[in-house]
Order: sequence, then structure tokens, then C-alpha cells
Amino acid sequence: MFSIIIPTFNNINYLKLCIESIKKNSIFNHEIIAHVNLGEDGTKEYLDKENIEYTFTNYNAGICEGMNKATKKANFDFILYSHDDFYFCPNWDQILNEEINKIGHNRFYLSGIMMNNGPLKFDAGSDFETFDEKKLLENYEKINHYDFQGSTWAPHLIHKEIWNKVGGFSEEFYPGTGSDPDLNMKLWREGVRIFKGLSKCKVYHFGSVVTRKYKNHPTIKTESGSKGGKIFLLKWGITFKFFKKHYLRSDSIYDGELSNPKKNIQFYLELIICKLNFIYLKIFNSKLYK
Repeated sequence: MFSIIIPTFNNINYLKLCIESIKKNSIFNHEIIAHVNLGEDGTKEYLDKENIEYTFTNYNAGICEGMNKATKKANFDFILYSHDDFYFCPNWDQILNEEINKIGHNRFYLSGIMMNNGPLKFDAGSDFETFDEKKLLENYEKINHYDFQGSTWAPHLIHKEIWNKVGGFSEEFYPGTGSDPDLNMKLWREGVRIFKGLSKCKVYHFGSVVTRKYKNHPTIKTESGSKGGKIFLLKWGITFKFFKKHYLRSDSIYDGELSNPKKNIQFYLELIICKLNFIYLKIFNSKLYK
């Protein structure tokens, strides 16, 4: 059904939980492909034992390069991007599959919704050690939301043909910040107008485990701060915020395919601010993006 791509970086306990949840809570038999950054904690040995396909770099390639490498091994038509610290709730894949069948074509970008560290606030443990799986499984269906425009970025589902057409993730956004809205912009320019978050497709997200682990590390980089936003602005001429608000209409109730943004006074005022920031960055930070 889906090729589930999981970039991972020395995070074996969470990766195991993620993969176990996929095997336990999926309706269909999916392909799992990891990209292992370094894997100094036994990740490769675990994946070999479980007979799970993976790509490998002996350095931290980041999310974008890791995703692009692993996706080349995908055998199914649909690519699902997952963090390694997700726990997939039951029937997550059936919900996505029903939506695909309803749409009837491959020009879409679908995402699930995150619990805990995401739009749905529910505490079933802050880390691997305190995770209460029983509590989550007894309560996840009671935590309700609406289907929404835009995306929570991950988990996201995209057809492999469209992924390849836009070149996957843009690797200039290393280690990853900004790559999700950049992918959405590339899809927008390809004419994709279905950007839908499915409220019943739920994952529990422990939240930036690796980023926290390596915060302020002298050599290992897992977060780029505001750099991703600056690269996006220099590349597209508008900010994340502007794109999400006026193009994707992010977080509003889903009401069908998107159309071109309404160009009212507010649109133009905010666009002028984007252009002024663009000019400033072009002068003083031109090395960020070429």
C-alpha cells in the first residue's frame, strides 16, 4: 500500500516503538524504509534483524537528504513521511486509503494530525520511558478535531509520481527546517490544490526528541533555527506565514480544493512586508540561498 519513509538519527528506542505501532495498528501491509544517520546506537543491527530496508550515511544527512535517498527504494505508489518518534494510532492507514479513493486522482497532499506535541493536546507520556500506550489506545478516539486546510507537515502522504516530479525535499533546507512548506510550495506551483489534514488519522508525537538531545552540540546539527525561513523567503519571495495564511489557508476547516488567494488590501499590505524583508535579506544574507 504505502512506502513509509522514516529518517532516524541515533533514536533506536523511539524508532522501535514507531515501527511496532505501524505493524500493530495498520490495516494494510506496508513497506517500511528507514534512512539511518550514523546509527551508532544499534539502529542498523535492529533493522537488519527485522528485515527492514534502509539507506545509510556515516554522517547526519538531515531529513531532506535522508528522505530523498530512502524514497528511491520505494516500491509502492504512495510515499508516507514519518518522524521516528511517532506512534501510529489504530486504523490510521484505512482513513488515508478511504480519502485517496474518494479523491480519485493523485494530485493531492494529505496529512494526519499529531497528538501531544501537535494540535491535539493529550498526555500519554512525555518520553519513551513514561509512555502509557494503554491510556492512549483507550482515549485517542475521544480527542476530536476537524479536517483542516493545509497540513501539520507530518505524517504526510503524497503520490510517488508527484514527489519525483517536484524533486522531493529540497536539500538546501538542511537539516530540515523549512523543507515542508517548501515542498508544499513546489506542489502548489505544479497545480496541486488539495492540501488536507485528516483529523481521524492520528499519531502520538513525542516531539523533537533528537533536536532536544543534540541541542547546542558543537558538531552535530539537528536544527537550523530561523535559517529555513530565510531560505524560503529568498527562494519564493514570501514568508512561511504568508504562504500558509493566504495560499494554504492553514488550520481553517476543510471545505474543498483551494483556489488562488484573495487579493485584498490585507494581502497586498502583507505582501509588501514580505518584499521589504526579501530585499533586506537579498542585500545582507545573499549567501543563504543561491
